[in-house]
Amino acid sequence: MPAEDDRQDDHRARQSVVEAARSLSGLGLNQGTSGNVSLRWKDGLLITPSGMPYERMRAEDIVFMGLDGRFEHRLKPSSEWRFHRDILANRSEVGAVVHAHPVYCTAFAMCGREIPAVHYMIAAAGGPTVRCAPYAPYGTPELSSLALAALEDRACCLLANHGMISTGESLEKALWLAGELETLCRQYAVALQVGAPVVLPDDEIARIVERFKNYGLNAKPGPDNAS
Repeated sequence: MPAEDDRQDDHRARQSVVEAARSLSGLGLNQGTSGNVSLRWKDGLLITPSGMPYERMRAEDIVFMGLDGRFEHRLKPSSEWRFHRDILANRSEVGAVVHAHPVYCTAFAMCGREIPAVHYMIAAAGGPTVRCAPYAPYGTPELSSLALAALEDRACCLLANHGMISTGESLEKALWLAGELETLCRQYAVALQVGAPVVLPDDEIARIVERFKNYGLNAKPGPDNAS
């Protein structure tokens, strides 16, 4: 690929991370400088810098990091770079990672509660629960290890007393899933106030997981592509 084309591709990839980060607030998933976004890129990842307001962030501020954790940039990567790197290094199907502190996800995380199959949309997480990883301080190897365990066979999880992580083949898919998870947590919170939510059986969720392979952002024309 010519050098100019390579630079343009790099700029577009960095700009897509900026736009994804900025969209978190608009989607009601984040506030301030909390949260972070990464994208698999070449032999490493592009990740939002630490402590920079999203409205000030530019493509050149996005940090490239190798899967060995090394980077060369005037800015430091997000303090949560470790679990972004470890997820991308261990999950070849994942192309992007979103971490945020949305209100309802974080409320359940503060209670250390997993989300059961109270709605079929939980199948978007890849199984009958959204697990809540035990607490560990932010930015630590311990937190990364706990997050990886909570994400086993899942596309998203909660982090105790912290927030949530969503993953996807693309930034679009990871952002979509973050929004779906926050909606599910909000619905579950309201249902708990109404009464005792009914939990769907595991075999039903397994069937929905299979149907979701042709749903939403994965959709192809066909009868199963319906909400």
